[in-house]
Amino acid sequence: MIRLTIRQMQYFESLAETLHFGRAAASCGVTQPALSAQISEMEAQLGFKLFERGSGSVRLTTEAQSLLPRVARILSEVRALEGEARRERKALEGRFRLGVIPTIAPYLLPELLPLLKQRFPQLQLEVREAVTDALAEDTASGRLDAMIAAAPIDDTRLAPDVLFEDPFYLAVPSADAARIAPPVAQESMALERLMLLEDGHCMRGQALEICGRVKPRTLESFGATSLTTLLHMVSHGMGVTLIPRMARASANLLPSVSVLPFLAPSPSRSICLAGRKTNPRKADFSALRGTILKAHEILVSRA
Repeated sequence: MIRLTIRQMQYFESLAETLHFGRAAASCGVTQPALSAQISEMEAQLGFKLFERGSGSVRLTTEAQSLLPRVARILSEVRALEGEARRERKALEGRFRLGVIPTIAPYLLPELLPLLKQRFPQLQLEVREAVTDALAEDTASGRLDAMIAAAPIDDTRLAPDVLFEDPFYLAVPSADAARIAPPVAQESMALERLMLLEDGHCMRGQALEICGRVKPRTLESFGATSLTTLLHMVSHGMGVTLIPRMARASANLLPSVSVLPFLAPSPSRSICLAGRKTNPRKADFSALRGTILKAHEILVSRA
């Protein structure tokens, strides 16, 4: 009879995420030999290998890849059960895993993290930065407790809650600012030089929608993985780019970059906090929501 333990499944999930025995052991708060022994025992119980161990590398076997979603669902239910059992505890105590998309994390987290530490000293926060689709899957499967991203979040297992609107601006080389003459219309020819984030970033699609009738000519030439990279490219006169209001303060610090408003009504994105519909941690979400709004208020006041 197969008798897998919750601990073994937790170790398996952690190792599957990190593909590194040392980091997985540290994440689980155990020694590497202890984790390795539990993985070996799990493999013995199942009758097949879960990982291919090479020189300095770890890979999931085909059987492990098939098993991982089922283990994730089981652990998600266990965590939900534990959450229900701890409903009487104070908000945001203990472990909380938060995902944030790359076009929000560098700007919101410097304000949010100190507030969370101040308000909730018993919180053990873990943060993961990734694109929306990856965060949505991890949140829905229970590997994350919540995520902050821009709408839409198209996963029926999640319940997005709109936090605030984040208007867009156009970052241009300072030498071109007078010629473009703000406020910028969405059909402005300046958008022909628009540089975008690479595929997978939600802001790429939002930027293309804002372009209106103008087709950017630089799409095939440029593509960056961060707004910071795009802004440095703007500062060197390579084109223009779209930035959210929360990135204005960072953009203003760069030489040779001017930030121009759009013609009203200004295009914007909706920033959401999302968690599983079945997640019982309502008090945590309420506390987190209020703290995010305060962090955003501080951020906007500095922009």
